[in-house]
Amino acid sequence: MPGRTPRTTLDRLRTPGRFPGFLKTASICVLIAGLLSPLSQAAVAAEATAANDYCGGQCSDILPPGENGNATLAQILLNQAFGTQPSHAEDQLGPYANLATGYSTLTTDKINTFFNDASFGVPSDQVASTESPAGRSDVSIVRDKKTGVPHITGTTRYGTEFGAGYAAAEDRLWLMDVFRHVGRGQLTTFAGGAASNQGLEQEFYRNAPYTEADLQAQIDNAVAGNGTRGQQALADANAYLAGINAYIDASDSGRYFPGEYVLTGHKDSITNAGTIDHFKITDLVALASVIGSLFGSGGGGEVNNAISLLAAQAKYGVAEGTKVWESFRERNDAEAALTVHNGESFPYAAKPDDPQGEALPDAGSVTQEPLVYDRTGSAATATATTASTTAAATTLSSAKRGMSNALVVSGKSTASGHPIAVFGPQTGYFAPQLLMLQEIQGPGISARGASFAGLGMYVELGRGQDYAWSATTSGQDIIDTYAVELCQDDYHYLYHGTCTAMETVERKNAWTPTTADGTAAGSYTMRVYRTKYGPVEYRATVGGKKVAYTTLRSSYMHEADSIIGFQMLNDPDYVKSPETFQSAVQHINFTFNWFYADSTHTAYYNSGNNPVRASGVDAEFPVWAQAAYEWKNWDPATNTADYTRASAHPNSIDQDYYISWNNKQAKDYATASWGDGSVHRGNLLEDRVKKLVAAGGVTRTALVKAMADAALADLRAEDVLPDLLKVVNSSTVTDSTAAAAVSKLQAWVTAGAKRTETSAGSKTYANADAIRILDAWWPLLVKAEFEPGLGSDLYTAFGNNLPIDETPSAAHGPTGAHAGSSFQYGWWSYVDKDIRAVLGESVSGPLAQKYCGGGSLTSCRDTLISTLKQAAGLTAAQVYPGDDLCAAGNQWCADSIVQRTLGGIKHGNISWQNRPTYQQVVEFTSHR
Repeated sequence: MPGRTPRTTLDRLRTPGRFPGFLKTASICVLIAGLLSPLSQAAVAAEATAANDYCGGQCSDILPPGENGNATLAQILLNQAFGTQPSHAEDQLGPYANLATGYSTLTTDKINTFFNDASFGVPSDQVASTESPAGRSDVSIVRDKKTGVPHITGTTRYGTEFGAGYAAAEDRLWLMDVFRHVGRGQLTTFAGGAASNQGLEQEFYRNAPYTEADLQAQIDNAVAGNGTRGQQALADANAYLAGINAYIDASDSGRYFPGEYVLTGHKDSITNAGTIDHFKITDLVALASVIGSLFGSGGGGEVNNAISLLAAQAKYGVAEGTKVWESFRERNDAEAALTVHNGESFPYAAKPDDPQGEALPDAGSVTQEPLVYDRTGSAATATATTASTTAAATTLSSAKRGMSNALVVSGKSTASGHPIAVFGPQTGYFAPQLLMLQEIQGPGISARGASFAGLGMYVELGRGQDYAWSATTSGQDIIDTYAVELCQDDYHYLYHGTCTAMETVERKNAWTPTTADGTAAGSYTMRVYRTKYGPVEYRATVGGKKVAYTTLRSSYMHEADSIIGFQMLNDPDYVKSPETFQSAVQHINFTFNWFYADSTHTAYYNSGNNPVRASGVDAEFPVWAQAAYEWKNWDPATNTADYTRASAHPNSIDQDYYISWNNKQAKDYATASWGDGSVHRGNLLEDRVKKLVAAGGVTRTALVKAMADAALADLRAEDVLPDLLKVVNSSTVTDSTAAAAVSKLQAWVTAGAKRTETSAGSKTYANADAIRILDAWWPLLVKAEFEPGLGSDLYTAFGNNLPIDETPSAAHGPTGAHAGSSFQYGWWSYVDKDIRAVLGESVSGPLAQKYCGGGSLTSCRDTLISTLKQAAGLTAAQVYPGDDLCAAGNQWCADSIVQRTLGGIKHGNISWQNRPTYQQVVEFTSHR
């Protein structure tokens, strides 16, 4: 870590409290004058040479807030004092936000009012700058006037990748540095000890407690196992790193490096003392481990599953309790929305007829394994321990916030006869953004799109010359929990009959206050005990025997492997068809749903290393750590095993349409997370796209409208509320409070059940009272509907498996509140099935019992009305209690999206939308 520099005039400008208020306007004006001069860099306008582009001007994309994620100290000070933005820091935020109120009147010629033109190259009159990084003659970086996106063109492979690294550092150096430290569990030592920083590094270190040797081994293994492509990937990575480091040197000597290095004490604004550490190849694996853990690691939750199963069996007896548990688990629900909807079956992780090796804990014996030890100073505060609790719950849950959606329509149903896709990843909202846009053109590479900052050797989601691709998180189970029997003491376990010591991996972190983060000094040690079956996550007893529960992930120690698949996706000589696309993404071991479109075909493939489990093993529950229950041909030294063959993964070519919003992939294909039932946010896409396809003549405009309309829908209001009102209105509502609430809710449903402003910029919702009532009513009605029948213990246990609700204003997932993504996890399917059953309607895959009112329509109605009255009586301030951004009672603000600051530049909040962060709209007109 760079040494701390002496306190300077800038350091003394710090005032107590949080970074956004640390400077006073008068104080910074003097500084700004002296800091502006290094900002300008010479640029010569020139036209980029575009590679073959078969999209005919019909490829578009968007990635808020803006391409430029670096800011000098002067620019940060100006932003903090006056709200001014560096060039291209937020010029994509407005168009992105405006679609929420502009989509209803969208026409083809207006698409690029809300998106960027994603054609290859830059027209000569749109070139803002051209540079030859580090004076190289084999690569140029052209930036366009509208967005400042880098268009990298190289004549050699090395030069191309060097340019990509240089451009990445120009746009995201500080963010890349932050996340290489997150990946190593060292964020607090680098950026400060704020509770949020503590929680973030703990969340990822618990998932991937790697040593430097582990990171290097991943690289060595990935290269050795992939022949020529592996060697090329290593060469590309080294060239990319050289470009990053060349920019570090240039910006350091030129003093235009990101200002956060000064504000966090790594550089001195007056003397320029201090260092910005060069990047090394293991940093790329640390970065990849963060992204893979956050978006591509389905599974886990087996211990929570066991706890709820035991609670169900304690309530109902073993046979009936198991039946009740399975009905709530919805492993293979007949009413679930499917991505592959043609009836094809892809069995995976199904319930075995005769489960073997289960190691269910003794009731009440489970304790979570601590991660943090030896807390001092601010690490020992209540706020810090709460952050640790939240981080652990997020890591250990099977309810991974995958996010992302896709709408893909075959050319058979489009007006042009060419397929159309609107798709992208929902990666949260950050400033600077985790993703960055780029175009890379060079030997063996031809693509434009988004890449995670610091991993941009290749475009990871985007378009090639005549095809485009994207992904959503899939969540199938590649994580299993093993019960290792302890021996000798709590830190030895039996491995194949031999008492074996657990490996201890530690990370000691300490911090002191800085200008950026005034958190008081503190320190702690993160300590993980690793076994051959993965890190220890819980302790318990099984049949009286002391055990440790470990989690084994198939991508553990293998985050670097996926680089080969991304390399292939960027290679125009490799991807030429839907089949070659599917072949490319088979090399990606993260759990993703991949989608493809060219001028003629569409395709889908579900990626991930799905382990072949031993016969009889139920992936839902912990099993004994014994040879009989290990993955087939598992080698603990390399964490490799046999994986299900490619054809066994859900896959398809040219289905009439595909939708995905983290819903169930296909019939008989179980995912680790709960909630794949009759109501899922995937239905919001399914219903709209199915209707479009039935009518035919689908256009880009129509598909964007469908996405944007679903992005404003309240899933509960659209798909569950009508049945709730049917029960309430089964006889005349005489209570005036309830009747008024019913009237408002019905009017909202009739109006479309959207959470949308009365007009652009009003910051007030239409049907605001109805929205407030439902937000207040949902948790009350769910509790009143299910807890009496389930009992408090089982109700709580099921709530730990699947959260009750996930409104836009709720703080959920790794990005907290104001994150946009909503309605991924909740009890809407349970309520839907139960209410329909009480109404006497047909239900495929019903719950094991009727719960609302004990199955009585009259009693159920009484329950709903009483909770509705209670909800209607709650004020907006009670429903939306306020936070650091929003005053209590400000409904619109509570829902609004915030670009979570990871650096010194702030942006205003925007109206809620539930849509991808990076998004493409594509319709190719021809093919090579």
